[in-house]
Amino acid sequence: MAGLHAGMRFIEGGTFTMGSEAFYPEERPLRLVAVDGFWIDETPVTNRDFARFVEATGHKTVAEMAPDPKDYPGMDPELAQPGSLVFTKTAGPVPLTDYHQWWSFTFGADWRHPYGPDSDLAALDLWDHPVVHVAWGDAAAFAKWAGKELPTEAEHEFAARGGLEGKEFAWGDELAPGGKMMANYWQGLFPFSNTREDGWERTSPVRTYPPNGYGLYDMVGNIWEWTADWWAENPAKGMKDKKPGQSCCAAKNPRGGKLKDSFDPSQPQVRIGRKVIKGGSHLCALNHCQRFRPAARHPEMIDTSTSHIGFRCVVRSRK
Repeated sequence: MAGLHAGMRFIEGGTFTMGSEAFYPEERPLRLVAVDGFWIDETPVTNRDFARFVEATGHKTVAEMAPDPKDYPGMDPELAQPGSLVFTKTAGPVPLTDYHQWWSFTFGADWRHPYGPDSDLAALDLWDHPVVHVAWGDAAAFAKWAGKELPTEAEHEFAARGGLEGKEFAWGDELAPGGKMMANYWQGLFPFSNTREDGWERTSPVRTYPPNGYGLYDMVGNIWEWTADWWAENPAKGMKDKKPGQSCCAAKNPRGGKLKDSFDPSQPQVRIGRKVIKGGSHLCALNHCQRFRPAARHPEMIDTSTSHIGFRCVVRSRK
């Protein structure tokens, strides 16, 4: 379809069971949710897409601007340089509770230079890979320019399930049916040994893996995706007691938490809100972060960009 809805699919509204009780506590409880119909991008926004936006608007991403030390109490002023978080494999096993072992703030890393200042989209042939190193405001700015919005958490999960009710993955309950790789995730022992059975060490081009039942690609794996919703530890907070099977009592178009609830309690000195990201990424593994699933959710500070977070957009209209 030409125009605004080019490269999008219309998802008929419906009711579904949101969440999972099989993995992480923040995905609980199971709750019945109803969403109205909406259009959603078939793929994450690519580097090619984002380049058109930047060329048209002159937008400068958060990663391309030096942070203000006043916003980060205790920050070394010498570290106030443009950059972003880049993943690097470790030489061997490390404690999986210490993400500093594999994440480093890299000066000069941004959407044009995803692995650091010496990397280049064209040289690496990454134009059809999802754009990364975009903070929440960058994603929201693109969506506004495109006449779209970011999906709610409920919309993203509903779309990711592809019409399958109660399944753990976007294609069913088996991670690799018949040995077939259905998404880009980490095979092997994270963060040092990736066997690359899916063929990729980092991101993969969109449309590499089969679409789900709604014709959508990369709804799980490859990159995490920003949503419009503020984070809440309990995703059912504020809802009435709604259980699966009670269609009369489904929460209609829920909108996540509130800004005040989204602050990280472990960093009370930094008052920067966190949004929900969905879908997991190429860094999710069986031994760490089993979040390559529709129900998976995670908080991310809105000022943060990384080498494994991107986004896609929605339009909430039939027309």
